[in-house]
Amino acid sequence: MENAKDFKDLLVWQKAHKFVLMVYKLTISFPKEERYGLISQLCRAAISIPANIAEGFVKKGNADKLRFYNIAEGSIHEYKYYLFLSNDLGYIMNNEAAELLEEVSKLLGAYSRKIKSS
Repeated sequence: MENAKDFKDLLVWQKAHKFVLMVYKLTISFPKEERYGLISQLCRAAISIPANIAEGFVKKGNADKLRFYNIAEGSIHEYKYYLFLSNDLGYIMNNEAAELLEEVSKLLGAYSRKIKSS
């Protein structure tokens, strides 16, 4: 793992934060009736990823760190479903978000494996 002094120094957090910003831009074009439905769920799941990475970063024990990183991984998979649904509903046809999410997923998996092996 990097010699990070703050969660914002982590590449995985930086990519996850970039992903959240992308989600907010993507959902602007969604129908207004989805504001409290799918848009809310998309944003909540996306925000959960960097938020849990940030919270896990400050935890002292590896088990605590891994628990928060696992929650972030769960949010990644939850978001993958919302992305699938959004595509099926014709709201978005954007692979850029899916590609960035996959990158975050791989980085987070690598961070978790590194913690498990230490």
